[in-house]
Amino acid sequence: MPVRRLKEFLDNKNIKYMTIFHSQAFTAQEVAAFAHIPGKELAKTVMVKIDGKMSMAVLSASDKVDFDSLKEAVGASKVELASEQEFIDLFPGCDIGTMPPFGNLYEMQVFVEKSLTEDTEIAFNAGSYTELIRLSYKDFERLVKPTVVKFSSNS
Repeated sequence: MPVRRLKEFLDNKNIKYMTIFHSQAFTAQEVAAFAHIPGKELAKTVMVKIDGKMSMAVLSASDKVDFDSLKEAVGASKVELASEQEFIDLFPGCDIGTMPPFGNLYEMQVFVEKSLTEDTEIAFNAGSYTELIRLSYKDFERLVKPTVVKFSSNS
C-alpha cells in the first residue's frame, strides 16, 4: 500500500498520527536507530503462512517470531515464514518488506504480540524504506482488530 493510501485511510477515520522520515534502512533495528525510536516501540510486520494462509505477525523490532509459540497460540498445524516471492505481489507500491501492519486492508489476519499492546504508541513502516507512521496503539487496535497472542522471543 503506498504511503498516500495509508494516510488517506487514517485521515478518513480521523486518526491522529505522525509521519517520521529517516535515512534509508532495510532492517527493523536500523529503522529504529535512524528514527531514534526504541526497538520495543517499533512494530515490524513479519509475513507468515498459517496452515497455508498468508497472515501478518506484528511484534517489536527487537523481538523474533517464535514459530512454535505462534503455532500453539493459534491452534495451527503448521506455521512458517513466508518467502518474499510469496507475498511481494500482495503489496503493490510498497518497498519489499515495508508493508504496514494493516492486514484488514488486504483481507489478511493480523496477529499482534501481546507485549506490543503495553505500548501507548507504536510506529511501523509505511510502505517505504524511509518513512514510518506513529500512532496510538489503541487506534491501531480499533482499526485492525488484531488477534493478540504471545509468540515472540527476544533477539
